[in-house]
Amino acid sequence: MQHDLPDVRGTLTPQKDLSSLTWLRVGGPADWLFQPADVEDLSDFLRALDPGVAVFPMGVGSNLIVRDGGLRAVVIRLGRGFNGIEVDGTCVRAGAAALDAHVARRAADAGVDLTFLRTIPGSVGGAVRMNAGCYGSYTADVFESAEVVLRTGEVRRFDAQSLNFRYRQSDLPEGAVLTRVTLRGSMGDPAELNARMQDQLAKRDATQPTKDRSAGSTFRNPAGFSSTGRADDVHDLKAWKVIDDAGMRGARRGGAQMSEKHSNFLINTGGATAADLEGLGEDVRKKVYDSSGITLEWEIMRVGEPDP
Repeated sequence: MQHDLPDVRGTLTPQKDLSSLTWLRVGGPADWLFQPADVEDLSDFLRALDPGVAVFPMGVGSNLIVRDGGLRAVVIRLGRGFNGIEVDGTCVRAGAAALDAHVARRAADAGVDLTFLRTIPGSVGGAVRMNAGCYGSYTADVFESAEVVLRTGEVRRFDAQSLNFRYRQSDLPEGAVLTRVTLRGSMGDPAELNARMQDQLAKRDATQPTKDRSAGSTFRNPAGFSSTGRADDVHDLKAWKVIDDAGMRGARRGGAQMSEKHSNFLINTGGATAADLEGLGEDVRKKVYDSSGITLEWEIMRVGEPDP
């Protein structure tokens, strides 16, 4: 309830419908949505907030399913004041709410190569949290440090060792909010870097359902799985390939579908519920396991409660 929450300089919204904030456009309400004015506002709020109240930091909702019953938590979403980008030599400092694409473009214009970020959906804070990557490059490769506000309100600096980056994972403490990221890329010619990003965009648009309502890759690639079981034949498989082999390209449940264009993309064709999307994903996981013995792991985060 409102009187139980600390005073803020930012915006507190009760019973905020989260479907409007996710790329898949599904999900129920959060108890509260907090949009802090600045780091001090965020820190003061978390320090004063009852430790029993759950906190969920949310980026731009590009890789997220909020279940239909909503989220019993204070959702923290960074906005203006957390999206600035500065370039100093090969060092790029960005607010956690800055979009990956904007960071890549600003860096390229200054002759710094962070081009792999150009086609990754979402914010740079989310890229750090998930160690996002493509074209053989990962956020961990260019990461220097991050400013983080802990659930206690303490502001701390994390280096790469503290975050323990792994494939699509990092060890950010529960309830901690990334506020600012420092990356370092190699130097390059701005014209060449921008041309490379244009090529990446063209390739993405040709192979992925960029005009559909999706949340990016649905499942992680099952790295290191051997199709023969021989130790000398271990190789990286692609999630789309095992989904195709299981006959699930184009599979549907309600308004949800595995894309015909790229079978590792879960799309809302219109009117899908979160239950449709998550249920179809679980159908795919079962079919893949039955056909190949591979257990696909979700890359899309699923949070909240089902519709009662």
